Amino acid sequence: MEILNIFSKKKREEVEIKEKVKVEIDFREKNSLVASELVKLGMDVEFKQLLVGDYMVKGAVIERKTINDLKSSIIDKRIFTQLLELKQFDRGILMIEGDKEERYKGGMHENALRGFFLSVALDYNVPVIYTLNEKDTAMHIFILARKEKVDNSLRAGKIFLSEEERLQFILEGFPNVGPAKAKKLLEKFGSLRGIINATEEELKEILGSRAGEFVRLSSLQKAFN
Repeated sequence: MEILNIFSKKKREEVEIKEKVKVEIDFREKNSLVASELVKLGMDVEFKQLLVGDYMVKGAVIERKTINDLKSSIIDKRIFTQLLELKQFDRGILMIEGDKEERYKGGMHENALRGFFLSVALDYNVPVIYTLNEKDTAMHIFILARKEKVDNSLRAGKIFLSEEERLQFILEGFPNVGPAKAKKLLEKFGSLRGIINATEEELKEILGSRAGEFVRLSSLQKAFN
């Protein structure tokens, strides 16, 4: 009688084919080639309305941004709410797709973008993964899907900030500006533009010796104008 080797390469491949992993994709990603690449990799794809992120797989929530979309989302400030939403999950990921040579070309001062990346890592603690194109993005998701699942909190979901909360959240992204100082800045200058256009002397009343550092972040300030 022939004894089957359950650890043979062929047997392992058969098991992998049978055990398709489902990836949930926000319906707004239908025009992306990522979904078709995931299907080619043998994944079970389901389009639905996701409250947070663009892809959900094995407990991970992924916000996918092309380079151009990332820049526009920084300018219109929606990225900051999205980062706050990702932080609700144990495995929230910002995935940036595109050629690294194009990252610092056009649309935004390169130092503003560098400042944003540093802020994501240091202030928001959201991991950033860079991919080359849609096929590379799909491969990252595929590899992530093969890892052990981590359950997310049932309380995690869409965050809706008031205008005042949104401005305060943006200000807290600046170094050494906490909730109390952010509120005082908004009370004194009335708007984000008023704060950014304030002189170092005017800011010293609230920021003290840190006012000069705040003013020197002019490249980062341009991203919020």
